[in-house]
Amino acid sequence: MPVILTEDEIAVLALSLQVALASVALVAVPGALTGWLLARTRFPGKAVVDALVHLPLVLPPVVTGYLLLVAFGRRGLIGAWLEAWFGLRIAFTWKGAALAAAVMAFPLMVRAVRVAVEMTDRGLEDAARTLGASPLRVLGTVTLPLAAPGILAGLVLAFARALGEFGATITLAGNIPGESRTLPVAIYAQSQVMDGDASVRRLVLISLAISLLALIGSEWVARRLARRVETP
Repeated sequence: MPVILTEDEIAVLALSLQVALASVALVAVPGALTGWLLARTRFPGKAVVDALVHLPLVLPPVVTGYLLLVAFGRRGLIGAWLEAWFGLRIAFTWKGAALAAAVMAFPLMVRAVRVAVEMTDRGLEDAARTLGASPLRVLGTVTLPLAAPGILAGLVLAFARALGEFGATITLAGNIPGESRTLPVAIYAQSQVMDGDASVRRLVLISLAISLLALIGSEWVARRLARRVETP
């Protein structure tokens, strides 16, 4: 009987999904609020904030991972504090992999939400304010519901990006079987051994299948958003 997936590969797949879902949970609310902030407000230093948000897209992922390691390592300012006060260790754990993936996925989430918010009808927001709604209520009952398809598309893109993250993940979380070995890290590790070709092929096919499903889902949501905007 042909081998579909070994126990180690199933563990890698499960850990990768766990890391990707955790990273999406980390970026969902901050990404949505940041996207709205950049789309709807003006403030001093907005260009700097925008540049910082998108910096992980242009920096080499290893550089991002190193900066995270400096900050969240056991001797880092944040990492040492988290471990001393909460017993929480980030570096070289699955939590570190989720954090690294979240940082790399955050700009995609922000960009998707920003575009979705910019495409919503501001007249509806103005009407809600005229009727006495507070800015927070307008955001929660008008803006975000109208931008919901774009937010969902951003979450799908963030998930796909987190699932495929390698450079920042291996720098911050390492390559520890059962702890931080995600799909891209496992593919790299298996490609370095003489008898790892079969495992690499299986893991690559799994990655392709999950990524294609995520992108198809994102495109479907984007089309629905476009139809919704075009509807009078």
